Amino acid sequence: MYDANAKAPEQQELFGHPKGLFILFFTEMWERFSYYGMRAILVLYLVQKTTDANPGLGWTNTEALALYGWYTMLVYLASIPGGWIADKYLGQKKSVLYGGILLVAGHGILAVQAMWAFYTGLALIILGVGMLKPNISTMVGGLYPKGDIRRDKGFTIFYIGINIGAFLSSLIVGYVGEVHGWHYGFGLAGIGMALGLFQYLYGQKYLKNVGNFIGVSKDPEEQAALKRPLTKIEKDRLVVLFISFLLVIVFWGAFEQAGGLMNIYAKEKTDRVLLGFEIPASTFQSLNAFFIIILGTVVAAFWANRKLKGKKASSIFKMIIGLIVMGIGFFFMSAASAQFEANGSSAMYWLVLAYLFHTLGELSLSPVALSFITKLAPLKYASIMMGIYFATTGLGNKVAGLLGESASELGEFTVFTGIAIFCVAFGLLVMLFINKLEALTHGAEDNEHIVTDKEKEELASH
Repeated sequence: MYDANAKAPEQQELFGHPKGLFILFFTEMWERFSYYGMRAILVLYLVQKTTDANPGLGWTNTEALALYGWYTMLVYLASIPGGWIADKYLGQKKSVLYGGILLVAGHGILAVQAMWAFYTGLALIILGVGMLKPNISTMVGGLYPKGDIRRDKGFTIFYIGINIGAFLSSLIVGYVGEVHGWHYGFGLAGIGMALGLFQYLYGQKYLKNVGNFIGVSKDPEEQAALKRPLTKIEKDRLVVLFISFLLVIVFWGAFEQAGGLMNIYAKEKTDRVLLGFEIPASTFQSLNAFFIIILGTVVAAFWANRKLKGKKASSIFKMIIGLIVMGIGFFFMSAASAQFEANGSSAMYWLVLAYLFHTLGELSLSPVALSFITKLAPLKYASIMMGIYFATTGLGNKVAGLLGESASELGEFTVFTGIAIFCVAFGLLVMLFINKLEALTHGAEDNEHIVTDKEKEELASH
């Protein structure tokens, strides 16, 4: 059980959490600023005509979505070697540093107007995210001792940081790219990553006891974990993790229509005029992040209160509900498609409602999954299991690209409705086995209903 009085000097707290959390919060915020800023304009840049005032590459929608799918898949698949390198050679802290350096270089090169720079920049970003993404998330879990009930909330705070970066970048980088020039947008994303890297270096004094290479650890428990074969309990927990990764693949395969098919839909088939001003298509990319910022702590408090009342609120249960809620959001896109077929354009509120439900689903799945991995993964495989998680999100991204491409033949209504039905049905199917899956965690979350008086007051205020 977490003892509020047992704090090491290096674990000084801010707002009830280790100060290191906020160093990682801002590092990830700027990394996501750079990534989502580039993502917001990538497909739009690819499909923009070469003869326009702000020329793009003039690719077809199908070609652009194919590259988008491959790129976003590889970004996250690279997390497996990134996690393996951290576990085997560098530790998480150094891996995050080297990843940040690669990302600054990649985004900077994208600012150069040449095809060699375009592909080189994408390659460096893939490598950089692979090194940084799984390891910074594992470091967040390492800030909290085993059984610390603050861990889930810490990951929600961290996740809000991710989405502050995504929200700002979709507005700022998206606007600069669409209005002033695509390569200015790419360059601005690189500046954001540089700020994140400098901030990470500055905050090292708050990260002394987290993310270090376990291979040189003098801690008896960590030394034993490196040599010991996996126990029956550890193997069972891995089974649960891999089943949860199936939920992740389905979730992101649907959710990542945001940067591809839904992005193009917003540009080509949505009435974006509001009060006489046409809203840039990339602006809609900010809705998801905006909803996460304002609803993140609300959703976290909802689940915490359920747990306090003794109702079902395990991580795997939350993830299933998250998938179902996100799937329901695609029915609003079905309605938008039907309206377009009838009237020749669709209203913006369909997109807003879809992004709202997608966000509610994401908040019940994504930060929960990050925390779940740090609770269940064996110590010696901590980073590589996080890497596998992000790789599954990459596979989901590739599925998203394939689904987006199919819209040219099947039509948006068929694709959006099919996604909605499949997500809801798959979530309900996994729900049939929820009790068995919870049993296989062997009580990893059993003590999380124990909270301090301070936390009870905080939860009661929501």
